[in-house]
Amino acid sequence: MQDFYNDEVEGEINDVNLREQLDKYVVHWKWFVLSVFLCLVFAFLYLRYTAPSYEASTSILVKDEKKGGMLSELSAFSDLGLGGGSVNNVDNEIEILKSRTLVESTVKRLNLNISLQVEGNVVDRDIYGDSPISIYFLNKTELFDEANVTLKLDLLSDDGFALENAKVDEDEVENVILSSKKQFKFGEKIPTSIGVLIISKTAFYKQNYIGKDKPIRIIISPLESVTASFRNKLSVEPISKTSSVVNVSITDPVQEKAEDFLDTMIQIYNADAAEDKNFISENTSKFISERLALITEELGGVEQDVETFKKANRLTDIESEAKLFIQGSNDYDKKGVETEIQLNVVSSLLDFIKKSTNADLLPTNIITDNGAGGLISSYNQLVLERNRILKSATTENPSVIKLDTQISSLKANVATSLRRMQSNLQIQNRDLKSQESILNSKIGKIPVQERQFRVIARQQKVKEELYLYLLQKREETAISLAATEPNARVIDVAKANKVPVSPKKKIVYLAGLLIGLLIPFGIIYGHDLLDTKIKSRLDLEGKTPIPFIGDIPTSDDTYELIKADSRTSSAEAVRIVRTNLEFMLTKVPEGMAKTIFVTSTFPAEGKTLVSVNLAATFALSGRKVLLVGMDIRNPKFMDYFAMPNFGLTNYLSSNDTDVNKYIIKHNDYDNFYILPSGVIPPNPVELLMGKNVDKLFDILKKEYDYIIVDTAPVSLVADTLLVAKNADTFVYVMRANVLEKRMLSIANTFYKEKKLPNMCIVLNDTDSTKGYGYGYGYGVKVDKKPWFSFNKIKKDIS
Repeated sequence: MQDFYNDEVEGEINDVNLREQLDKYVVHWKWFVLSVFLCLVFAFLYLRYTAPSYEASTSILVKDEKKGGMLSELSAFSDLGLGGGSVNNVDNEIEILKSRTLVESTVKRLNLNISLQVEGNVVDRDIYGDSPISIYFLNKTELFDEANVTLKLDLLSDDGFALENAKVDEDEVENVILSSKKQFKFGEKIPTSIGVLIISKTAFYKQNYIGKDKPIRIIISPLESVTASFRNKLSVEPISKTSSVVNVSITDPVQEKAEDFLDTMIQIYNADAAEDKNFISENTSKFISERLALITEELGGVEQDVETFKKANRLTDIESEAKLFIQGSNDYDKKGVETEIQLNVVSSLLDFIKKSTNADLLPTNIITDNGAGGLISSYNQLVLERNRILKSATTENPSVIKLDTQISSLKANVATSLRRMQSNLQIQNRDLKSQESILNSKIGKIPVQERQFRVIARQQKVKEELYLYLLQKREETAISLAATEPNARVIDVAKANKVPVSPKKKIVYLAGLLIGLLIPFGIIYGHDLLDTKIKSRLDLEGKTPIPFIGDIPTSDDTYELIKADSRTSSAEAVRIVRTNLEFMLTKVPEGMAKTIFVTSTFPAEGKTLVSVNLAATFALSGRKVLLVGMDIRNPKFMDYFAMPNFGLTNYLSSNDTDVNKYIIKHNDYDNFYILPSGVIPPNPVELLMGKNVDKLFDILKKEYDYIIVDTAPVSLVADTLLVAKNADTFVYVMRANVLEKRMLSIANTFYKEKKLPNMCIVLNDTDSTKGYGYGYGYGVKVDKKPWFSFNKIKKDIS
């Protein structure tokens, strides 16, 4: 049951502490309202004058054969095993889409480094979509791409305008491209330092700006900085890991500009990819054309030999009696023809490889061997990748050097494979000739003419078939060259979202609301955090073991003693302190006066105020009370009472045994007596160390119910410690907003060492408006502060 009671009390204390912490902020609610209002106004102005940015996006299907891409343009060469020669990777294509070269090409094509703006009241407006004029430069100089120029254009009439350089600083003279302000006509060629400028009217000319006073600013920015800006705003991301669909988006304050940028960039991307693909077909077509010219010449010579042979031997149709042997040798003859063709092709390809460089592509459709064909396809892919990188890099680039090494290695492998193939064909050819010679030995009786004619006819057949084969491949190459498909197919054209992506109104207003709340909160919190002074009982909890018996709030009537009809918060607080003091004096024997000493750490903390009011409230309760002024170095009783300049010090320094002649009675109270401090002595310590002090208290304790003693501050002099043994309890007064928290160690030391018996703490001059005082009860008067005051300056109270 006791544990339940303790838990309940602890919960109530925590609840009170939390409420008191909240009260520190709630009391300044008007500052919070003002701060939130101003921050919301700033948020409104930010949204009003900040140009919104819109996001435009387009979706494209990138050809990726690993993820189910479209058919290759080399599918016509499937009989040679070259159908998979061109393979794209989505990740590689994404990097190409984000490349500086592609973005720069787009900026150049759309002239995005030239912008037109109309001056506004606060911010300027970009008129990309509805500009009344168009800008174009002819004969651009080398300085054009690095120019950072602003021109001012004033529309004068339907036919003319005035153009001049915008105002520049002295260190920006290089940004001046016109000699002076001049008037020009639309379509007129205007010479400048960066090229010939032509300004023309557009369809929006009569709809916008004509007759208005606001000029148009022509801003020419460096190409590199504009490219970097668009690259930073560009986003290229795949829809998913398993899909080859890529989403390309960009943000810009002008919706039309963002849409045009994306559409143009995809067009340039597809055009560059098609150009790379056509490069293989063009090289193959060139090789086939050269071989066709050579084979045509050779075929003409063989046919001439046939004609000459037949004329010389007067032959029209040769038949021999060895027809059966000839029929048996047909198979060998056919194989020999195929072998001769392959040997011819391999020999020609080896000669081409010896003459080629790392930038040359190898023919991919004239070798039937799958192994050599696959190596040639891989070789061409590396060459194509090398040439693509060289568009935006040099031969010293690490990637180019790496590709050169791979190309050289693969070229050697291709040559080795072709030589191996040539050796196999030669062996096969020798075997065929051996078998053929066996048959020829059996037809030895065949006329020499027949044998000679067969040799000539074989050569003719080889040349004819090789000619027809190359002719067919030339047509296939021409078809693939004409039918090259784009590298990416546009799924959704570029479209800008109507809702701006930034600034977001809800987020900006929410940020304004939060900042408006945080500013006064931070100020109040920082003020409390940096304030090292004791303000309330909360600052004492957990920092001192000394019992706390009450706090006394600030009062305007500082030097007015408590009366029987007093109902101020200060009067109520003193009565509570008096009641709590009774619990500190329970061990005092019956019939003896209860002696209460009042002290403080430093002067001006209100110990005299507490002493006289405690004495007054005890006197009002019908008890006989004596107020003793023992702060003999700096007496303050005269601030509260009219009294003679004699008293305690006079008694202690004399041999007089009757102390009553030094005690005076307060006229407004029945049982209130005062022993003033008297004349300030030259030797206070020696005076308080004498035996007369102990005798004095022995006498007084027998005549009074309560003795209230106002002593000196304990941190400055030893006076209080000398007389502390005569006290039944010590009231240690601490003044709020004056005593620093670190000074609590002084009171704690006295308490632990028991130098001041039965100590208790009274907190003086607290702020009742914040809930720390006793601003409640019937007829209680509360001192109010202005709402705009964070802290009230207190005047010193002795």
